[in-house]
Amino acid sequence: MSMNKRSFLLGLAAVPLAGCAGSFRVSYDEGVSKSVSDQWRLSGLSVAVPDDLTVSEANTLAPDAHIVWREEPLGDRRKQVGAIVREGLIRPFAELRGATPIHVRAEVIHFHAVTPRAVSVAPAAVHNVRYALQIFNAQTRKPLTEASNISADLDAFVGASAVTAALQGQTQRVRIVDHLARVQRGWLGRGSDQRREFTSLGR
Repeated sequence: MSMNKRSFLLGLAAVPLAGCAGSFRVSYDEGVSKSVSDQWRLSGLSVAVPDDLTVSEANTLAPDAHIVWREEPLGDRRKQVGAIVREGLIRPFAELRGATPIHVRAEVIHFHAVTPRAVSVAPAAVHNVRYALQIFNAQTRKPLTEASNISADLDAFVGASAVTAALQGQTQRVRIVDHLARVQRGWLGRGSDQRREFTSLGR
């Protein structure tokens, strides 16, 4: 057996350690049309990160927790994750210039980014981000939409690609924020529809 083939097979043997191959997605049941979102303007946006979401600091390939976030210094991971989601969502909503003031309420369901170990040794990985979103009239407090569960999974960079991306300013945080903004613009009918399914390795 050639050395190249042997190295390839050894690499495949390590794949199960990184999690199972499976389908990931950007999805939601239904967004709103541009004609509807054009009537709105942002008055407030809140992001809740429930206390019962589990957090892991384990530097393993796929920690078993709702929240895995290691790119920022050790601290309140719920607060850090809430800030990331808020930054991603507020961009498209702040672009609205309609007459009806709205309050956006989001709740994080799952935020599983990629650990340093996964970046180093996994052949592929996925950032898993899921949240619930609902729009309210900021004056009457009445809901303008049903609650929408949004899945915003994103291919993660690993190995040399992750290093190159970080050197170009495309950190995990930057990529996730930009991705959430694109997904939310699609939900608002103001950007391309980001919904898709893809196969990779992850939880």
